[in-house]
Parts: sequence; structure tokens; C-alpha cells
Amino acid sequence: MATASLLELDQRIAIVRDNIRELTEQAAALSGAEDETRTADRIADQERQLAELLKERELLIDRARSSRT
Repeated sequence: MATASLLELDQRIAIVRDNIRELTEQAAALSGAEDETRTADRIADQERQLAELLKERELLIDRARSSRT
């Protein structure tokens, strides 16, 4: 994946956080083990994506700080 700008990463992070919020709300409204499992899997996927984006963001910030010194 090409290195994204900090603004692009922040936008993607906001989208993933919003997805997690929406999925959590959906999970609260659903009943049935299959629906709950599917929603839990989707939430876990979004949380993995969020962790990756946050890590990429930190690396980008660290590189920017290093290039200033």
C-alpha cells in the first residue's frame, strides 16, 4: 500500500471508527446467534483495520519528526 498522507489516514480512521460504532449499534438491535456472530466478525475486522491505520499513522508521524531533525 502506498504511503498515505496524514489527512487521508485521519479520514480513513474516522470512517472505520464510524463503521465500528454503526456495527455496535446494529449488534445491539439484532437477535440470534448467527446474526451476532456475523456482526462480531465484522466488528473484529473493522478493529483490525483501525489498528493497522493507527499504526500507519504513527509511523508517518515518526518519519515526519525524524526528517525535521
